[in-house]
Amino acid sequence: MSEFKLLDRSAGSTILLIPGWATDYRIFNPMDIKANYLVPVRFSPLDFEKNLFDEMDKNDLDKVSIMGWSMGGFMAFDLAKKHPPRFDSVTLVSVRERYEGGEIKETMSYLKKNKTAFLYKFYNDCFSKNERDELSRFKKELMKDYLNTMSLDTLLDGLEYLSGSRITPPGPNGMKVRFVHGEEDRIAPVEEARSLSEKFPGSKFIPIETAGHIPFLKNDFDKILND
Repeated sequence: MSEFKLLDRSAGSTILLIPGWATDYRIFNPMDIKANYLVPVRFSPLDFEKNLFDEMDKNDLDKVSIMGWSMGGFMAFDLAKKHPPRFDSVTLVSVRERYEGGEIKETMSYLKKNKTAFLYKFYNDCFSKNERDELSRFKKELMKDYLNTMSLDTLLDGLEYLSGSRITPPGPNGMKVRFVHGEEDRIAPVEEARSLSEKFPGSKFIPIETAGHIPFLKNDFDKILND
């Protein structure tokens, strides 16, 4: 069951932050966006939409921006496309048009054999060779907890969601769309994201130098969203 929390940062606007697969909202902790944060503290693709709008209504949030990272990017795109009146912009971080079925089945198989070993490799692959400091902080602050607490069922549910997800035109009607991507992303190749952005007229593609799959850990990322 999805559950949300509004983090009041004394800002005049609010952004919904949707984390990616095998992580939670704490992955966004290093960011400093000039907005209040609406985050899922419990996260399931199955009831995400309904519980999100219940939380927005409870906090009198008629409209928010969205930033979705990786798997969260697919959810952000779906929300913005289906409910444009509730969102004023969407930022898609580290996304692809889709993940192939064979790739997802292979990941499921690896997880069932040795969840911890697969996640350890996945987390390391999220960082580029130039992000040793970022990887070190991630290992110190989140990695051990993620390895211990990410349940197999939750991980498989996320992959099942990804197996049927696509980011394809047309985009959200009349909404500002930004694609932000690390130039050294080993999970979702940057050229795929660049080509995907070109299918959405009026969208903006913003590459982050030396960044891997988690580009919002870079200082430049905050400047992009704050602008």
